[in-house]
Formats: sequence, C-alpha cells, structure tokens
Amino acid sequence: MTPPTDPPTNPVTNPAMNLDDWQPAAEVGTDVVTPVAAAALHGLFDAPGDPPATGDPIPPLWHWLAFLPRAPQRELGPDGHPRLGGFMPPVTLPRRMFAGARVQFTAPLLVGASLERRSTVVSVEEKSGRSGSLVFVKVRHELSSDGCLGLVEEQDIVYREPTPPTPANPPGGGLGGGDGGGPEPQWNWEDELAIDPRLLFRFSALTYNTHRIHYDRAYATGVEGYPGLVVHGPLQAVALAELCRRNRPDEPLSTFRFRAVRAAFDDGALQLRGRLDDGVVVLAAADHHGATTMEAEATFR
Repeated sequence: MTPPTDPPTNPVTNPAMNLDDWQPAAEVGTDVVTPVAAAALHGLFDAPGDPPATGDPIPPLWHWLAFLPRAPQRELGPDGHPRLGGFMPPVTLPRRMFAGARVQFTAPLLVGASLERRSTVVSVEEKSGRSGSLVFVKVRHELSSDGCLGLVEEQDIVYREPTPPTPANPPGGGLGGGDGGGPEPQWNWEDELAIDPRLLFRFSALTYNTHRIHYDRAYATGVEGYPGLVVHGPLQAVALAELCRRNRPDEPLSTFRFRAVRAAFDDGALQLRGRLDDGVVVLAAADHHGATTMEAEATFR
C-alpha cells in the first residue's frame, strides 16, 4: 500500500496537527532478531524449554525485538518518546499510546536472519472523544527476508490531550464480557502473568521503549495521573500470543489482532484467557479486578 501524496489533513483548520512541512514517506531499514534478544524475552516470560536459537522461526510478535527506536537522547520528549516529525506526523497532542494492531504472518522469519522492513504512514485522522481531541495514525510495516514477505502489520497509534485518566480501573467487566452483564464465557486456555516493576523495566529495555509511564512511577502518577506504572500494550499482546503458542506449539499463527481496552497497572497479576470459536481463537487479558484490558483474536495456518 503506497502512502498518499498529499498531507492527509488540513493544518490550518486542524489545531491538533502541524503538517505544513510534513509529507508521508516510506521508511526502509534492515535489522535482525538476535538469539541474545530472543533468549532474554524467553526468560522474561519464564517460557518452558530452550529459547529460540539462530535459524529457528521467530515466535509470533517477537519481531518487535528488531527495528528498535534509535532517536538520539537530545531528541526525546519529556515523556520519554522521540519527538515527532520526520517519519511520524508532527501531531501536537502530547499523550501517545499503541492502541492495537493487525498482523498477518505469510512466511517464517528466522532468528539471526537479516530482515528488511518497509514502513509507511497509511492515514492520519482527527476525532473528538470524551477526553477531547484525538488523532489516529495508522502505520503499515512489511517485513521480508531474502526477498520473501514474512509478515504485514498495521499499527494504530493514538494521540490525545493531556487530560488525567480515570484514577483506577473499576471492578467488573470481566474477560471479554464488555459491561459484565452477560454470562461469563467458557475458556479453553487460562494462565496468569505476574506484573511488577521488574517485568515492566525488562520489557522496556528489550524493546528500547523509553516512555516513562512504564518505569518512572513519579512521572506516571504525578504527571500523567495514573494510579501506578502502566503495563505495555505490546507486552500484553505478546503474552496472549504466547498463550496460543504454548497450547498449540506445532501450529503457526496465520493472523493475530489485538485492541487495547483500558490501561493495566502494576497492582496485580494479569489473567490471560483463550477460547476456540469456529476456527478463531478469542483471547483476552484482564486485571485483578476482572476488568478487560486487552482483546485479541488469532487464527492458525
């Protein structure tokens, strides 16, 4: 998919963006998922068996161990994120989150093999919500190795105004249950992921994620208004993909999609659940209150 040739919004009538000098453009780079990084993520999840070695398929979503942010220290904003402009549009809203993604796996990508990634900004759209202005940026990544397309990922990045979030997740609204009004679904797979600052710090380090809400408690609570450290969306997504891999180790994924529902914090374990529904694995994560924090779906080849 090629990016549009003109800026997707009008910077004069849109105060949330400053796109006068910005044009969407493709970004191409090469990298590798090293066996050292794979072993580190394997240990973070206390996964059974040996970690993936050179030549083994990269487990689902572990491609996030490659193509890490490389902004110089001087280009980091006060929240720890790289300042905008260049590849990403210069949105003026300060709060940023990885809201969801859709990944299609087309061929195995291998640990230790050279990877090429082509990235494009597909769309930029402003909306209004209960918390004020929101800007949605859709980014498409295509990862290949030796000229063979291995996966296509579309990410949804959301920018919002600096309004404090709800102080804490309310109880109820169980896994996949929305408002909790219906019966609790039956789950084929269940697991628990213990959450504490050590886990969040190690995942931030592995993915070179400098967003301070994940490791700087004073910033997360005092500046952004959260009740604790925030669990990374990608960490929850990988945990749900790992639930599939542990229960169907010999069946590679064909697709995986996830959507962040609400923030999760380091005040208790995450409950991970999966159920089979007409060829689709329905997945969800929930906090210790039973409130759903992430919903996902996966299919096997």
